[in-house]
Amino acid sequence: MPDLLLELRSEEIPARMQRRAAEDLKKLVTDALVERGFLYEGAKAFSTPRRLALHIAGLPARGEAVREERRGPRVGAPEAAIQGFLKGAGLTSLDEAKRITDPKKGEFYLAVIERPGRATLDVLAELLPDIIKNFPWPKAMRWGAASAQPGALRWVRPLLSIVATFGPETETPEVVPFAVGGIAAGTVTYGHRFLAPGPIEVRRFDDYIQALERAKVILDADRRKDVILHDARDLAFARGLDLVEDEGLLEEVAGLVEWPVVLMGSFDAAFLDIPAEAIRATIRANQKCFVLRKSGSEDLAPAFILVSNLLASDGGQAITAGNERVVRARLSDAKFFWETDKAIRLEDRLPKLDSIVFHEKLGTQGERITRIAALAKELAPLVGADPALAERAARLAKADLVTEMVGEFPELQGLMGRKYAALQGEHGSVCAAIEEHYKPVGPSDRVPSDPVSIAVALADKLDTLVGFWAIDEKPTGSKDPYALRRAALGVIRYVLNGKRSNLVKILDAHAELIGDSIKKAHLANAGDGVASFGHGFVSVAWDGRQVRSSSLDLLSFFADRLKVYLRDQGARYDLIDAVFALPGQDDLLMVVRRVEALQAFLETEDGRNLLAGYKRASNILRIEEKKDGRAYDAAPDAALAASGEPAERALAEALAGAAATASRAIANEDFAGAMRALSTLRVPVDAFFQDVTVNAPAPKLRENRLLLLNALRAATRAVADFSKIEG
Repeated sequence: MPDLLLELRSEEIPARMQRRAAEDLKKLVTDALVERGFLYEGAKAFSTPRRLALHIAGLPARGEAVREERRGPRVGAPEAAIQGFLKGAGLTSLDEAKRITDPKKGEFYLAVIERPGRATLDVLAELLPDIIKNFPWPKAMRWGAASAQPGALRWVRPLLSIVATFGPETETPEVVPFAVGGIAAGTVTYGHRFLAPGPIEVRRFDDYIQALERAKVILDADRRKDVILHDARDLAFARGLDLVEDEGLLEEVAGLVEWPVVLMGSFDAAFLDIPAEAIRATIRANQKCFVLRKSGSEDLAPAFILVSNLLASDGGQAITAGNERVVRARLSDAKFFWETDKAIRLEDRLPKLDSIVFHEKLGTQGERITRIAALAKELAPLVGADPALAERAARLAKADLVTEMVGEFPELQGLMGRKYAALQGEHGSVCAAIEEHYKPVGPSDRVPSDPVSIAVALADKLDTLVGFWAIDEKPTGSKDPYALRRAALGVIRYVLNGKRSNLVKILDAHAELIGDSIKKAHLANAGDGVASFGHGFVSVAWDGRQVRSSSLDLLSFFADRLKVYLRDQGARYDLIDAVFALPGQDDLLMVVRRVEALQAFLETEDGRNLLAGYKRASNILRIEEKKDGRAYDAAPDAALAASGEPAERALAEALAGAAATASRAIANEDFAGAMRALSTLRVPVDAFFQDVTVNAPAPKLRENRLLLLNALRAATRAVADFSKIEG
């Protein structure tokens, strides 16, 4: 079957955009083909710095014919309906339509539309220009004289040529006949800009791949990555060194070269006095080079790996020397930053933070640090940390933001603070907390174990969450500019590591502190009790009602994030809802333990049958309460139940025993024990529904039996709200 080859060659595409652009190209073209009824066997997209390419295998040469029957209005319908039917069906008159008789609806018109299959080449010529013109680049540009015209082609960089061929392997493929922006599709491409700049004639994909290889272009980005990685490892091994691998940098460098040539440079060993992370950041950020370490050691070596896009006649000596000069200059800057920063103690930098605005509605970084320190000190006993150390760590946690090194390399925040703190003799836990309080920054990032780190990290994240909730800057849809979802997930992961807390109490107290900070730093009393700033209004009187509302709303946000987290771990979202529906569920660790116990219980036969019995009891109660206009929420008459039928008496006794046992187990946080207590209800509940008529003729007996069902409902609520559970 025929294949499609498409290449869009341009000036250099930014490395960060290439892989996504290749996937977008494949999706747009294949989706458009499938939408038109053209199925295919396989598709693969490719990218290099100067081209996007797409190969679709196994397309039909022609689409299938389409036969469609379209029912029209009844015979004798208004003229407007008739004309609308003719236009929609593509008919010129009613003579081209059939008349069909329906025994119930009478006689109506029917159009039989037959469309012959279209040639795939024609369809491609129709859809490819639209895809190219509307390609979803994050940023695009216009160029040349045509850029002044309305509707001019926009591309990430000037588009230079288009290759588009279609045909079977056994025949010479045809050029797809279209043009975009004055560029006509053809069969000519170009190889490496410097190593093979001449034109190349290509027809089909296999020829294309081989021709590019001869012209010093490796089309597949993953293959370029593999070449770089293995050549770098081999070159390092030959010098007795190990490559410090970096997947992000490898992806970026593979997007900068079409023909990777791996070389090694060196720098003065005196620069190794700089922290290794700073050396790596300097060489990585400025030169896109990999650092090396001594074989079998974590110590860096005074050497680096660079990747050239040239096969130089001198073996790359000039290229290496040029990179060494730049690396030397950059490391000299880093050494200056390091020496300058060491001379100033972290606490002496804190006044600078008073002039840096964290958020226009939440005050400066200095004010934020004061809040975080107070909260860290409060949280410290809850996580087993020394309050004084937690407060000290929180005071210094953001001080490195105003150092020279972090100013140049923001990604080193925290890490450089730890090093500066160690140099000035701070306690080890304080040093660790300065670096670790940012963690976890992603789902795969570790959660620190040092109690001081935990206290400061929780304080930092809770201050962020409470603050932005207080000013009503919450995440909306896919937008989360302040990474509040990540902060909430970080708190959840700390809590699930065993750090229990009464969240509502903590959130209430900190919300009041946030309110004081807002009023003090940003609100001036305008005389009417309301002051404005930014794009909204906040009451100067941040009262207890506002605090409570904010805290409960934020707790609901935690619940939503916990659902996402636990769902990813295999838990059922409805069980989380069932536990959170109980009042006072702000201890997330206990929530999770309840959910785990509940899920295990409902996977047993007793659990499933008790849930069914609960739902039956709830349905009966809902119907009877609505009918009677009252709630059956009192305790049943034990004496009346004892004088009733055997199954009624057995259920009353079982409910009394199970409820008491479950309550004691809950008080001891033995949720599995509470579930075991509830499991004893399964048999008496089944027997009750089998042997006892709830709606007995005697009013007193009927009422007491409904109260028995309410007792069952109440007993289960000791663990969770079973009404929220599906099934």
